[in-house]
Amino acid sequence: MNKHLLLGDEAIAQAALDAGISGVYAYPGTPSTEITEYIQAATQKTGENIHSRWSANEKTAMEAALGMSYIGKRALVCMKHVGMNVAADAFVNAGMTGVNGGLIIVAADDPSMHSSQNEQDSRFYGDFAFVPILEPSNQQEAYDMVISGFELSEQFKIPVILRITTRLAHSRSGVDIREKRYQNKISFPDDPKQFILLPANSRKRFKILLQDQKKFVQAAEKSEFNHYIDGNNKKLGIIACGIAYNYLTENFPDGCEYPIIKISQYPLPVDMIARLVKECNEILILEEGYAFVEEKLKGLLGLGITVKGRLDGTLDRDGELNPDKVATALGLKNGPTYPIPDIVMMRPPALCQGCGHRDMYEALNNVARTYENARIFSDIGCYTLGALPPFRAIHSCVDMGASVTMAKGAADGGLFPAIAVIGDSTFTHSGITGLLDCVNENANVTIIISDNETTAMTGGQDSAGTGKLEAICAGVGVSPEHIRIVEPLKKNMQQMETVIREEIEYKGVSVIIPRRECIQTLSRKKRQKA
Repeated sequence: MNKHLLLGDEAIAQAALDAGISGVYAYPGTPSTEITEYIQAATQKTGENIHSRWSANEKTAMEAALGMSYIGKRALVCMKHVGMNVAADAFVNAGMTGVNGGLIIVAADDPSMHSSQNEQDSRFYGDFAFVPILEPSNQQEAYDMVISGFELSEQFKIPVILRITTRLAHSRSGVDIREKRYQNKISFPDDPKQFILLPANSRKRFKILLQDQKKFVQAAEKSEFNHYIDGNNKKLGIIACGIAYNYLTENFPDGCEYPIIKISQYPLPVDMIARLVKECNEILILEEGYAFVEEKLKGLLGLGITVKGRLDGTLDRDGELNPDKVATALGLKNGPTYPIPDIVMMRPPALCQGCGHRDMYEALNNVARTYENARIFSDIGCYTLGALPPFRAIHSCVDMGASVTMAKGAADGGLFPAIAVIGDSTFTHSGITGLLDCVNENANVTIIISDNETTAMTGGQDSAGTGKLEAICAGVGVSPEHIRIVEPLKKNMQQMETVIREEIEYKGVSVIIPRRECIQTLSRKKRQKA
C-alpha cells in the first residue's frame, strides 16, 4: 500500500479506478462533481479505455451504467442527492433487475443545504429499492467501501448505494491505496430474462429481491464496516452512523464509556442492535440527515425503551451534525467558542463581473417592468443568482427544468407574460421535454435559454447542448423564426430588449438564446494558452 492525501470524492474515484471500473457516468452536482473530474484527469494521463464523459442528466447516467453492468463490466454512477430524484425510475427498477457487473451509485447528500434545494437523505432511496447501502465515516473507509462495494454488488448481483455527505466529500485525509485490479471481460447475464421487467417476470424478480434481504442483513452483521464497541456504562447505548461516528470519537479521544454500534453498512445489523437494547437503559442515535435509523429502530424494537435522536429534539431535525452538537446531546461540556469579529462581513454569492447572465437580466428586467403581471420562472444554475440584488429578477426556482413547465402552467392559467429562464446545461438536462409540451399545445410562453456554453455553476464542465441548442429547439417544433440568438453585451442592450419584447408579444412558443461564453472558462482557456 501507499498513502495519498485525498478528498473524500477523490478517494472514491481512486478506489473505482483501482477496482477496475470500465465507466463512470454522472451529471455535475455539488458535492459529487470531483469524483468524475478526478477519473477524467486520471484516464487522460494513463490512456485507459474508461468511459468518463458527462451524461445529459442523472437518469441517462444511471441507465447507461446499468447497460455497462449488463455486459459484465463494473460501472460507477455519481450524483448529488437531488439527482437521485431524477435517476429514481431507473435506480429503483435496477433493484428489481439486479446487476451483472458490479454497480455502485454514489449519492452525495448535502446537509445544511450548502449548495442545494433540500436536505433529503439518500438512505431512504436504498431502503425503498431494497438494496444495500454503504456509508463511510472517513476518507479511508470511503476508499475501502468502493472496493468492497463492487465485490458485494457482484456477490449478490445487486446495485449498491454509497451515501456520502458534503463534509466527507470535501475534506482531506491520508488514504492507503491498494493494487489495481484489471477490468472485467464482457459477459452476459446467466438469466436471459433478468433485465426484462414485464409484469410476469417482475413479480418473480421482486420475490427474489425480498428473499435476498436476509442475505443483505447477514452481510451487514458480518461487515468489516459495522462494529460493536463495548463500554462499561450501560446507562446509555449509542448508535453512530457514517460520519457521525467521527463526531462522536472526537468527543472521546481516550475512548467512550458507553457501548457503541458503528453502522456504515445497511440494512441495519439487527443482532447487534438487539444486544445494545438488551444491555442499555436508553439509546442515542447519531446520524447525519433524516431520522432514518431512529424511525427504523422504533419500529424494530417495540420494547418501550427510550430512543433519543432527531425525532425527540435531542438533536436538531435540520442542518449538519458536528462534534459540538454531539457533545450537547451527550450532556458534555463544549469547547470554547469564538465570536465572529465585526470586521468579517457576510458575502452573499453573486454573478461574476463580466457574466453574460448580468446583461441578460438587465435587458429582461427593463422589458418585464413595462408589463403589469410579468412573472419570470427560473431554474437551477448560476443564473439563479438573479433572485438576489441588484437584479431581483426571478420569481421561482424549484428543480431542474421546472422553469419551462411552470411558465407553461402559469400561461395555461391565463398569466401574461409567462417567461422562463433556463441555462444551456439545465435545458438539455430537463428542459427539452417541457419545451415539447409547450410546442404541442402552442403555449403562450417566452423561454430564455441563457447559454454560457458550459456547466458553469459546478466548475465549467462540458455542456451537452453546446452548439446544438437551435437545432434541438427546431427539432422539438419551435418555429425557426421564433428562435432568436442575441449576444448579451452592454452595447447590444437595445437589440436584446427589442427581441425580448417582440417574442413576448408573439402569441405562441418562442425561444431566445443569449449566448456568450462563461467568463471563468474563457479566462481559463486564455491562461492555458499563455
